[in-house]
Amino acid sequence: MYQNILIPLENTAADATILAHVRSLARLTKARFILLHVADGWVARNYDQLQLQESEEMREDREYLAKIERELQAEGFETSSILAKGEPATEIIKVVKAQPIDLIAMTTHGHRFLSDLFHGSTVTKVRHQVEIPVLLLKVKA
Repeated sequence: MYQNILIPLENTAADATILAHVRSLARLTKARFILLHVADGWVARNYDQLQLQESEEMREDREYLAKIERELQAEGFETSSILAKGEPATEIIKVVKAQPIDLIAMTTHGHRFLSDLFHGSTVTKVRHQVEIPVLLLKVKA
């Protein structure tokens, strides 16, 4: 059923919600995790065009991904990780198109209409542009 699960991580406490849930799912299906974090600061968004050096934020994001990857591997999960740069929804969709992903598992913060209008919604953009299942879990407060 699900062999490759993409997990977009925020590098926040919200990640614990989705990681706790997908562990059980992956044990049932023997799935592999692809961890993704999208660095979206100014340096990350302009990194390639301006040939900038990696920012402190990007280094911290890379270290965070490596830490989560090591933890999951220590529990017996097969994992890989990607640090992308740019707009989160766009980068998530690019990964789905480039790799054999069966499921996207991500958190939602439960914004409502006005907040989504002003801030946009990564979840909304992703779920409308991919043709695979998207598992959404509301972040526990």
